[in-house]
Amino acid sequence: MAGGGFCRLPNGTVVVALTLTRPCGGTSTGTGAATGTGTGPGAPVRVLVHAANRARALTRLRNLGLRAVYLRGNDRPPTPDEITAVLHHPDGLLWRAAPQAGQELWHPIRALLGPAGHAGPARPAA
Repeated sequence: MAGGGFCRLPNGTVVVALTLTRPCGGTSTGTGAATGTGTGPGAPVRVLVHAANRARALTRLRNLGLRAVYLRGNDRPPTPDEITAVLHHPDGLLWRAAPQAGQELWHPIRALLGPAGHAGPARPAA
């Protein structure tokens, strides 16, 4: 899906912003502004990742089960507000609905992935 970019920070780390489709395993209801329109599976979401480099940022998302994650070009880099939000979050992984509806807040990545903690199919018990 189109709409991604990155910004290199003065300390050498990067903030990657991607527009992805919402995984089917996520929760479509909850507290806050996540209950608005366009929050069902397949709706676009903006994901922010803070990492040491671009490759590690994409790897963090792939390890969570978001397999088809690629950064092609820099057509929609993170805004200064997005950079501030991801730098002040302890996990360094945030998301919110892509077409911003009002004053929607950023959510931790766990809220997008659902109770299982990953976007892939259910893992078999060991």
